[in-house]
Amino acid sequence: MKLERPSPGIGMTTLYANVYLLSTPQGRLLLDTGTVNHAPAFARLLRSFDPDAVVVTHSHIDHAGNAFLAARLGYPVLAHPLEHDRLLGHDLSMPYPAGQPGVGRLVSRLHPRPGAERLGALYPGDTVRGWEVVHLPGHTDGQIGLQRDGVLLAADAVLSHPRTGAHLPREGYNWDHAVALQTLKKVADLDLHTVLPGHGRALDMAQVRARAVRDDEPGDRAEDAA
Repeated sequence: MKLERPSPGIGMTTLYANVYLLSTPQGRLLLDTGTVNHAPAFARLLRSFDPDAVVVTHSHIDHAGNAFLAARLGYPVLAHPLEHDRLLGHDLSMPYPAGQPGVGRLVSRLHPRPGAERLGALYPGDTVRGWEVVHLPGHTDGQIGLQRDGVLLAADAVLSHPRTGAHLPREGYNWDHAVALQTLKKVADLDLHTVLPGHGRALDMAQVRARAVRDDEPGDRAEDAA
């Protein structure tokens, strides 16, 4: 499996969404799991990297699709408590496809789920293996990222497009688009040098800040649905 190295101590591969391998002196984390059709690749990644835990930034199936596999193989799965009902399948709501909530619920119902016994909680301000947990609501209510040494793993708080830089997910895919815009402004004000998004390549802060001031738009039409 090809791994990119977007920043020291960080590996990345794409299993529809970006999956990050995080190594610090305090231990190893895997951030997000990709879609379920990438389950064999994700299983190989788990076995080769052998993280201390798997952090799920939010419950959408492109980021949490293989959380069940991590749990089945004995790894702790960590997420904000606001995401737990969706991760466990108690809440089947999903914004894809846009405007078709019934289809979204059906797709969500068909996905395998981790067991509650393997699902743990992360709260804003927690530190896990040297990374600080940051609440990034808007795309979902409980979306989180991880911050360390000027790098923010931002999940779908911001996306990256190869030609046009930083984007937000489409408005219809956000739990609350106004909150997503507020979160983007918060990210733009952080003391960072690199933002690693849930889709696409690394962003510098000039790209993030340029998008943060364009909040009069109804929502970007990024190629990634996120």
